[in-house]
Amino acid sequence: MRKLIVLFFVIGADTMVQVRQRKPNLHRREMCRPYPNMDKTREQYLVQEARCAELFFHKMDDYGSAWRILRTTSLTDQVFIKAQRIRTLEETGESKVNEGIEDEFVGIVNYSIMALIQLRLKGDSRLELTKEEARELYSSEFEVTRELMLRKNHDYGEAWREMRVSSFTDLILMKLLRIKQIEDNSGRTKVSEGVDSGYRDIVNYAMFALIRMNEPQGQA
Repeated sequence: MRKLIVLFFVIGADTMVQVRQRKPNLHRREMCRPYPNMDKTREQYLVQEARCAELFFHKMDDYGSAWRILRTTSLTDQVFIKAQRIRTLEETGESKVNEGIEDEFVGIVNYSIMALIQLRLKGDSRLELTKEEARELYSSEFEVTRELMLRKNHDYGEAWREMRVSSFTDLILMKLLRIKQIEDNSGRTKVSEGVDSGYRDIVNYAMFALIRMNEPQGQA
């Protein structure tokens, strides 16, 4: 009987050691899994991207590339006006013109993409762009901005999904104030990223807001 008791404890101890050795491996595998919403984020982003592009090119059908006359400082001010209006609507809940918050976020996206195109075409004085050239430039700038979002989203782990839409508004306004300061300093910075990086962040904040506003009730 005594031998059986000893054998039981030896077998029990061995089993516990094996279990303890397995647990860290399981834990490491769990930690290495990608965030489950990353694919969902990409899909939702592309839906809103298509929405913004559709409006952009409908307006090009009507007005051509008249926006090429605008300097980036003017585009910065235009985006600021739209962001400030969103903040006013969020605080008062009252609108006297037939454009809601979502429309303004779409406008912020498209004006910011215009600014990125203008920065790319710096030194190019042409006012007229063909629709094909404009589409290529628009898609290219959006692709770079989208890939930036995916890289940052991987590092921050979908943290934006826990944020309020009003926080995106404030972050956009903060970025705009920084951009205006850089523009007033003739583009010179000591440690900060440039104007183009600021605009890419603004596009992504606005896209996050559009995604959150179009999620089913209870998920937004």
